[in-house]
Amino acid sequence: MTKALLIVDLQNDFCPGGALPVKDGDKIVPVINSVIDLFSIVAASKDWHPLNTEHFEKWPVHCVRNSSGAEFHQNLKTDKIEKIFYKGTTAKDDGYSAFEATNYDLKKFLTDKHVNTLFICGLALDYCVKETALDSVGHGFQTYIISDATKAVAQTEENINYVINELSSRGIKFINSNEIKKDKN
Repeated sequence: MTKALLIVDLQNDFCPGGALPVKDGDKIVPVINSVIDLFSIVAASKDWHPLNTEHFEKWPVHCVRNSSGAEFHQNLKTDKIEKIFYKGTTAKDDGYSAFEATNYDLKKFLTDKHVNTLFICGLALDYCVKETALDSVGHGFQTYIISDATKAVAQTEENINYVINELSSRGIKFINSNEIKKDKN
């Protein structure tokens, strides 16, 4: 079984102080850093919006390409990230799923690396992590979301349970980072 880690949109604009912050979004950085070395294949996605995107009719301006808000959180260990997948790159592209990347095909990247199991973490559980996980399982990958390495925009227990139930019903599994660490020992 070949496993890969995909870090979804752990960008400054989605962390406290950013243009579209997820509450406590920065708190998942140490968790991700604690598991990143357990994977030989690590990829990440970034929202990479142009200023003129229709996406900003739905959301505040965020993650504009080449801006500081579009950069990874400063404390994220990025040295193991092999490939970055840019999404939401055109005026009409929302780019919620990392599988919608326009610079390179994520499915091809994973298939070329013989990955059959994808572990997903990052921001936000109820948007980009969710859509990425749905596409992952749709492409035939065994898909896990690292539950303590993601945060939701709507952090009510009801919302989180709804998202977890929806994803679980599609075959996506939730795993805690400590379970991954135990599995490696």
